[in-house]
Amino acid sequence: MNIVKRALFGGIYVALIVAALLLWETSKILFLILFSCFVVFGMLEASRLLNHDGKPLPKLLQSIDCAGGVALLLSFFAYYCTGLPHGLCLVPVSLYLLLRLTLQLYLAERNAIADVRQSLASLLYVALPLAMLCSLASKFSPQVVLCLFIFLWLYDTGAFLVGCAIGKHRLFERISPKKSWEGVGGGAAAVIAAAIVIACVDAVCQLLNPQDMSLDSWIAMGLVVVVAGTLGDLFESLLKRTAGVKDSGNLIPGHGGILDRIDSLLFVVPAVLILLEVIASIQ
Repeated sequence: MNIVKRALFGGIYVALIVAALLLWETSKILFLILFSCFVVFGMLEASRLLNHDGKPLPKLLQSIDCAGGVALLLSFFAYYCTGLPHGLCLVPVSLYLLLRLTLQLYLAERNAIADVRQSLASLLYVALPLAMLCSLASKFSPQVVLCLFIFLWLYDTGAFLVGCAIGKHRLFERISPKKSWEGVGGGAAAVIAAAIVIACVDAVCQLLNPQDMSLDSWIAMGLVVVVAGTLGDLFESLLKRTAGVKDSGNLIPGHGGILDRIDSLLFVVPAVLILLEVIASIQ
């Protein structure tokens, strides 16, 4: 039954992301709603992990931090996806920073350094990479973002299957005892195979490669996803091990928290953005 539940909610998660990106050209509402939810729940879970040995932030500050994360997403969206003057695009996140730091003045019983560190760390760790998706979708294409997710899903699947079958050499045993180098190799092979299909199979290329990226670029992107995705997964594992918890939350039945689903993504998005900007600058 647990497998059925995991498959069901995993399918809903995938379907929502695919729909949000396929509908990008006609309506960006689903994208904004979906990733705003990812920001809010991801920041709440990250805040709990980052605060495991101190006082939890008051509910008011948690709410303001989540609003600040959504404000950062909206600022990126306004900058890259609308015709608003660039100065106005900074208004939402600027208001958050002013409000959040001013409120700390009135919390005399709190540790100001710990509180502000926790708020800004969760903002930078979760909200900033998700906001960068607006840049990837607008400057390159929503198909690139969709392929980024496809690479991540294939990598996770390939790494799990190969790791379970023949995994013997531990990748980073201190942090994640179950991950193996064989699993990484299996996941990487799946990603590279997908990159070749996207670049070389006409029907798939027309659907997922409208910007006509070269095979070399797709393979480079796939390898970046493998490396950055692995680091992102290990980093969240480090946070959970330090906090002494198995999952970041229980939002998605059978999968844990939203942070457990997007931990790799948080490292992959900035890494892929850097890669594509470099490729664009030298072409």
